[in-house]
Amino acid sequence: MDEIACQSLLAQAQQGDDRAFEALIEPLLEPSFRLACGMLLDRAAAEDAVQEATFKAWRALGRVRPDTTSLRGWFFTIVANQCRSMRRSPWWSVLRGVGGGHAGDVSAESLVSTQVDLASALRLLDPRSRAAVVLRYYLDLSFEEVALVVGGSPDAAKSRIHRALRAMRVQLENQELEHARA
Repeated sequence: MDEIACQSLLAQAQQGDDRAFEALIEPLLEPSFRLACGMLLDRAAAEDAVQEATFKAWRALGRVRPDTTSLRGWFFTIVANQCRSMRRSPWWSVLRGVGGGHAGDVSAESLVSTQVDLASALRLLDPRSRAAVVLRYYLDLSFEEVALVVGGSPDAAKSRIHRALRAMRVQLENQELEHARA
């Protein structure tokens, strides 16, 4: 969607047009769900986070400036904040342990070994670093957009992602050594 059409839909949505809001948010729902899955590592919790973020976006729509350059970044920020809020909730620690709770609740047999290893390495990152990696490599966002969502400057986002990837590499190398010894 081009910028002029987006601005027009934004103006209509801010005046209460539900269909305009839906047209703005619809293309963002699937990537937002992937972001939430990457951050929460739980499919059901990710669905809840995106749903709540959509409601919050609707309520905050009046505060969006017409000259906002990235509605996508604005909405992803709301989703990321909702995920962080859910992780801080005392219920998260209870829900996280129910049913195995890894990304997508897919059986281990159906996953390729490298995907399992990558998921476990991703799981070991702190939530902000995990979000940065997911935003950059799963959603193909620019460093500027990653910085907008996780906070900080684009250079800080690059550094965070670099450190996260280095930590993941170490984890994957350790897993390979353990598999080789077994």
